[in-house]
Formats: sequence, structure tokens, C-alpha cells
Amino acid sequence: MAARKNSVSWSDVKTRLADFDRAGLLGLLQDLYAANNDNQAFLHARLSLGDDVLKPYKAIINRWLWPDMFKNQDTSVAKAKKPIADYRKAIGQAEGLAELMVFYCERASGFSDDVGLQDEGYFDALVRMFEQALQTIASLTDAQRQPLWDRLRTAQRICRNFGYGVSDDMRDLLAEYGADD
Repeated sequence: MAARKNSVSWSDVKTRLADFDRAGLLGLLQDLYAANNDNQAFLHARLSLGDDVLKPYKAIINRWLWPDMFKNQDTSVAKAKKPIADYRKAIGQAEGLAELMVFYCERASGFSDDVGLQDEGYFDALVRMFEQALQTIASLTDAQRQPLWDRLRTAQRICRNFGYGVSDDMRDLLAEYGADD
């Protein structure tokens, strides 16, 4: 006799949570908080706790876009993009998202320049993130936009010596979004 798979959904969880009292819910949240750093970063961002809620997200982006070559670490675009998606789920404020996306572009372009990386997939992801950053920055106020545009223009200039048309694509995107010099 084959065992029947039991699929659990959010609806099932929500039904069980309804049975918890306040102390029980707080205990559950405390256990989730203690379980891993991702949960901590999520709650810090969602509840706007700490001096810099973006710091743990930036640390992950930095690790995967600018690895320590002496420790034989590798790059991972997917793992570098995950903290941006996680932040979006936690709070998703446009200013924070724009900061993380611009930081991604700075780290990816800086690392590529520093080590002479020539990886078309890495560059394609960089240009896609550059465009997403510009899209997100477009929703910000003029005062918020300018410093982020300046940082993206710097990243674009760093990419001038890269192959695969990276700098040209970035320059075209800057013009499209009205952020060119």
C-alpha cells in the first residue's frame, strides 16, 4: 500500500496558528529568529530594526560578486541576486531595493575590472541588474535619484574596457532613463 503524499499549504499553517495565544506566537517567532540569519535579516528589515537593515544583504551580495580569490571562492550571480529578492519580500521599499541593486552593479563591475573577468553570463546579469536599478530609481524622488545615478554612471565607466558591449548597453540604458551625463 503506497503512502499518500500530504501537501501542506499556507492555509494549513494559518489554521494552526489561529490556535496560538500571544505567548505561543512570540515563542514561535523567537524560534524562527534563532533558526538562521536569513530570518533575522528578514525580521530586522520588516520591523526596521538596527542601524543598517541593508548590511546583511550587502554582505551576501559582496561575497558572491567579489569573492576572495585567495580562498578559492567562486562567483554566483544567482546567490548574489537572492538577497535582493529576500529584501523585496521582507519590506520591498524602493529606496532600499535601489541601494541594493546599485551596490550589486558596483561590486560586479569592480570585481570584473579588478581581476579582468571576462564572463558573458556574469556581464549579462550585470546589465540586467543595471536596468532593474534604473527602473527602481525612476520611482524615487529627484533628490534620491541623483546620487544613485551618479554611482551607476561610475559603474558604467568602469565597464568601458569590458567586452561583450557591456558599457555600451549601460550607456544606452542611462540615456533611456534620463540618467546620462
